[in-house]
Amino acid sequence: MTVVVDGRRLETVRHGGAQPGIVMLHEGLGSIGLWRDLPQQLAARTGHAVVAYSRYGYGRSEVLHDGREPDYMHHEGEVVLPALLAQLGIARPILFGHSDGASIALIYAGTFPDAVHALVLEAPHVFVEDLSVRSIAAAKDAYAATDLRAKLARWHDDADATFRGWNDIWLDPRFRDWNIEAYAANVTCPVLLIQGDADEYGTTAQLDAISARVANAERLLVSGAGHSVHRDAPGVVLDRVVAFVRAVTR
Repeated sequence: MTVVVDGRRLETVRHGGAQPGIVMLHEGLGSIGLWRDLPQQLAARTGHAVVAYSRYGYGRSEVLHDGREPDYMHHEGEVVLPALLAQLGIARPILFGHSDGASIALIYAGTFPDAVHALVLEAPHVFVEDLSVRSIAAAKDAYAATDLRAKLARWHDDADATFRGWNDIWLDPRFRDWNIEAYAANVTCPVLLIQGDADEYGTTAQLDAISARVANAERLLVSGAGHSVHRDAPGVVLDRVVAFVRAVTR
């Protein structure tokens, strides 16, 4: 289904039908399609509705027309996501975010703590690490020299705009001071933190920063997994998320 939120056309998909819903927020180069079959599996295993959407500039949503600003994730968490949830009639969801999507989910939960049932945060960012900047700079080189552009073009209507929108802002010197640790301090719901110990975009310092500020947080660190833990270790992630959802909705 296509909806218009904050003046932008967004693609959405829904699996299952029971509430509370699970809403999935993709990573910085992700989309509905790049979740593969994880939303369907979550709906089947938990019995809850699972909604995924592609943010503005991603997937089959409206193509990015301009560059992003350092507060783009704040805008997504404080303006776009609440409007989308209201339009879809979803109250107190479980938010499952990956990378940028995890940061956006955390911003939403820190802004509207009573509006979230639980959080699943996979490879979240709450501040900018040198490792992140180095890897994102390497991705820029790979986009120019490898088949990365062709791979992204399978999932996004305008791969160039999608890539630049993510890559340019993370490498912008203004972005080095970006920090959302204060939002974590306002989160009151249960949180599951997931990260691979071979994550090329962040270290467990991100999880430590969140755990230090959230009273009810547990973590899953997956050996050998990189930034996309749900793709590197799908069975491990699915089993743990299903168990977490059952526990918080029992």
